[in-house]
Amino acid sequence: MSNEETSQFVRLRVELVVEVEDADAVTKAALRRIADEPDMPADERVHAENAVTEDTAEALAHLVDPFDLVNEVPGVELAQASWSSEPVDYDPDSPDWDLDEDDVEEDDEEDGVG
Repeated sequence: MSNEETSQFVRLRVELVVEVEDADAVTKAALRRIADEPDMPADERVHAENAVTEDTAEALAHLVDPFDLVNEVPGVELAQASWSSEPVDYDPDSPDWDLDEDDVEEDDEEDGVG
């Protein structure tokens, strides 16, 4: 395919599992981030503060910004982003947490296997 035939848009999928070692520090950082947002309407600010205080995953979502992932990549501009966070039961020894599993299935399907 020539460059004219390929899309200029690329969907980049990233899945992270992080261990929160200090939930209080995460919550405090999220509250500071919210307080530093000058354009946030008051009712939205109250809702955000309540959400991050009640849920560490929500606090983490306020601190992680997909723009930061591509901000300094030359020739790339973020067109759209969405992200979410949720508490999970993580067992690194479980086959359910095999990070390469999705890649293998997609590769097998492309090769006509699976």
